[in-house]
This record gives sequence, C-alpha cells and structure tokens, in this order.
Amino acid sequence: QVQLVESGGGLVQAGGSLRLSCAASGRTFSMYAMGWFRQTPGKEREFVAAIARSGGSTAVANSVKGRFTISRDNAKNTMYLQMNSLKPEDTAVYYCAAELGVRPIDVHSTAARYEYWGQGTQVTISS
Repeated sequence: QVQLVESGGGLVQAGGSLRLSCAASGRTFSMYAMGWFRQTPGKEREFVAAIARSGGSTAVANSVKGRFTISRDNAKNTMYLQMNSLKPEDTAVYYCAAELGVRPIDVHSTAARYEYWGQGTQVTISS
C-alpha cells in the first residue's frame, strides 16, 4: 500500500504558476503509475495528467495541454505537476493518485483505475 500527500497549492493570479508535489511513502514508488485529477464542487473528478511508472510516457488533458507538465522522480518518491499560465477555470482541489499492477509504459486517464488517493490540495486562481 502507498500513502500520498499533496502540497504546493495556493492562491495565485491568472497567468501565474504553481508547482504541485505528491510525496509517496510505503511500497516502492516506481511500481505505481501516477496521475493528477481535479475536482470542483458539484462536479465529477476530472483527469488532468498521468505518468507511467518509468516516467517515459505521459498524458495530459486537452484543457491543460501546453500549460501543465507532469513529471516524477522515482529516487525521491515524488511526482510533480508544473502549472503555468493559470486560468480561473483551473481553480479546483487537485488530487494525486496511484495505480498498481500496470505495465511500465502505461498511463490511464480514468479515475476508477486508481486505487490510492491523496487528501487533495486547493488551487485557487483569481482573475
């Protein structure tokens, strides 16, 4: 089992940047494909980005493509989400998630595939 803790959220103006981190503890981090999702009140959890176990494959939602970058450092048991050119519509609680038992190159955008979730970090973008 893995435990996930997000950090790096906050309040920034539109056009600004934030870097979210997801620190993992427990089982070997490189065994997990990882993802970022976000959620606003009354809406379903939305896929943002995913990264394969090895870091060699990534996927990014169209809504954030060209602005957000996902990465991981398996030696530090940490995943990152670099968010640039932030917009008010990016305001949400951001969650990191882990999926076990996938091939080293696989990435998935479906929340139901992920077994482990962090507690979330609030990101608020002011206009």
